Amino acid sequence: MEGILKEQALSVNRACRIVCLTRSMYYYVCKKDDDALIEKLSELSEKYPTRGFETYYGKIRLQGLKWNRKRVLRVYRKLNLKMRRKRKRRIPSRVREPLIIPTMLNDTWSVDFMSDSLENGRRFRVLNVIDDCNREALINEAAFSIPAERLVDTLKRLFSDREKPKKIRVDNGPEFLSKAFTSFCSKHSIELCYIQPGKPSQNAYIERFNRTFREDVLDAYLFGSIQEVNAMAYEWQIDYNANHPHKSLAGQSPWLFKGSNRLEKVKQNNYI
Repeated sequence: MEGILKEQALSVNRACRIVCLTRSMYYYVCKKDDDALIEKLSELSEKYPTRGFETYYGKIRLQGLKWNRKRVLRVYRKLNLKMRRKRKRRIPSRVREPLIIPTMLNDTWSVDFMSDSLENGRRFRVLNVIDDCNREALINEAAFSIPAERLVDTLKRLFSDREKPKKIRVDNGPEFLSKAFTSFCSKHSIELCYIQPGKPSQNAYIERFNRTFREDVLDAYLFGSIQEVNAMAYEWQIDYNANHPHKSLAGQSPWLFKGSNRLEKVKQNNYI
């Protein structure tokens, strides 16, 4: 149309009549109302600054919002929210048993420790326990010291609230090799699955969980006390279990998957 106007030196009225186009159609400018989507993406990027498009889109779908993927991606790029990711180092080749994804809840739990420091420099540890089947965070407990006896007490509390697992996957830390811990597991007929020394990838489910916890909690805030750490960890645990989408769970959160009848989906995927 613009070419006709320039080449033939025609008025807009005449050019529109020639091509059978109404003037209103010629002057029409498509206006995409993305305000609500922009607000939602801005909210998600503020709350989860270390996440990317897939997580934001998954959360949008979990909230029942009907924006399609292409539209969300267009606005995501327009807002320049693309996260700069660190280059991943390849894990050296080695012989190991594949991580089997449990098809039932409470079949296998993974347990691990993390460490960080308060604002005053004092070090503390965090005990993380997850269910491998639905990636549910069962506990995130911080303390200045977590010896084997305290680890056992924490597991006892968990057993009082839910069914005990058949297996527990751990590394070769001193707490997991202690007599207190091994005797406790033996007493409850729990099989201990130790990974090979120096092979954290063999405990990949909780290693991936640890990374998410560090990004969202430990690296995101300065804590003045251990009480602040535990308060934030508990608040984050609820949000993670209720709202964090997982590819391995068909885009569902741990609690949503737990309440569904889609455990067979686990057998068809092998995402971490």
